[in-house]
Amino acid sequence: MAGRPPSDRFTYGLKSLPILAAIANAALLWLALGAILVETLRRLADPAPIQSATMMLVAALGILVNGFSAWLFARGCRGDLNVRAAFLHLVADAAVSAGVVIAGLGVVLTGIALIDPVTSLVICAVIGWSSWGLLKDSLRMGLLAAPESIDVRAVRAFLASRPGVTAVHDLHVWPMSTTETALTAHIVMPSGLPGDSFHHDLARYLLERFGIGHPTIQIETAGGVECALESEMVV
Repeated sequence: MAGRPPSDRFTYGLKSLPILAAIANAALLWLALGAILVETLRRLADPAPIQSATMMLVAALGILVNGFSAWLFARGCRGDLNVRAAFLHLVADAAVSAGVVIAGLGVVLTGIALIDPVTSLVICAVIGWSSWGLLKDSLRMGLLAAPESIDVRAVRAFLASRPGVTAVHDLHVWPMSTTETALTAHIVMPSGLPGDSFHHDLARYLLERFGIGHPTIQIETAGGVECALESEMVV
């Protein structure tokens, strides 16, 4: 669906759909974490006997399946927030399974049933710590914050340093999707637009240096007509 072409209503298509999916993935991960935590607290309050052998066998199979799946996702988890979410889901499942094996072994060796919920608490803490960044990043994208990988000040300085540019204002950088970034800016060039090659070169530089693939630049000549947005982030 994210590849759906633009329309009169959705002028960017559905490029932002992966951002909504990333927020949903992060929320589901924390919802699952909450469910594990509730069950863990219940077991702490009322420890119950467990079938260690069966539990360990099923959990060991879970480690193999989820661990292998997470390994397949590992390479792409840095470039796409949704791939990272899927990776964390699988790692969380593998971690829970590993905790079950450890807890089952501990119960078999010591007979202490509390080992199971205590191990679950440790797993909850580890998963919560590792998934916090996913939740934070997905919410930032949902609020159209500039990607952390892009230094907006450096982008502004780069635009201001172009030949013939005397000022930059109304600069905005935001994620169109989990993998694409857009930019809009007004730049002042008193001598006027030097030609289409200026736009083409600028777009190429923004993509190569900052990973911004969808720039829109408005050029002003400062010929006595003040831009209504000139007060915003003037350089």
